[in-house]
Amino acid sequence: MQWVVSTRQSARKAAALRSAAPAAQAVLTVLIAPAAALSMAACSPALDWREVRPAGTAVVATLPCKPNVSTRTVELAGQVVRLSLLACKAEDLTWALAAADVAEPARVGPALLALRESTRANLQGQVVEAVPAAVRGATPHAAQARVFVRGHRQDGTAASARFIVFSHGTQVFQATVLGARRSESAAATFFDSLRAGP
Repeated sequence: MQWVVSTRQSARKAAALRSAAPAAQAVLTVLIAPAAALSMAACSPALDWREVRPAGTAVVATLPCKPNVSTRTVELAGQVVRLSLLACKAEDLTWALAAADVAEPARVGPALLALRESTRANLQGQVVEAVPAAVRGATPHAAQARVFVRGHRQDGTAASARFIVFSHGTQVFQATVLGARRSESAAATFFDSLRAGP
């Protein structure tokens, strides 16, 4: 009986991962595009921190640059959702916060797994590190994690992504720092600023 339960769980996880690609294109079209794609959102070399909140959510983050805001309809874990993305470029890194509402609590886990796998797949990379993540005010979930992926952009240049996937109610989020270089202190400032609620 235990084997049957484990098999079903594995099948559900595999289904979630297979459905990641459509959402991956939506989120990472901005994140892994050449730098020119974010020219309108580019900032000066100095980090200019400001607080942002995706529309219709209770989640707040501090970004080091003024973000462009885009919204599109995507497929996430087998469900069509409206995904909003705040993204900008500073110090040769792309900073982004994506949000979507999956409507039902049972869909949160598969959606978080799909976001996580989509980033790895689109960077054609490997997960270097994946650990549980704590976000203030977030709804606790086993699929919530902080992940480091090393891979490359669509043009073949090396790139790595540090990101956190988490949820608040039925809304799922991905906070990402992506680029060829690493800025540990700035990334920590971004991730530590994440919070849900008032």
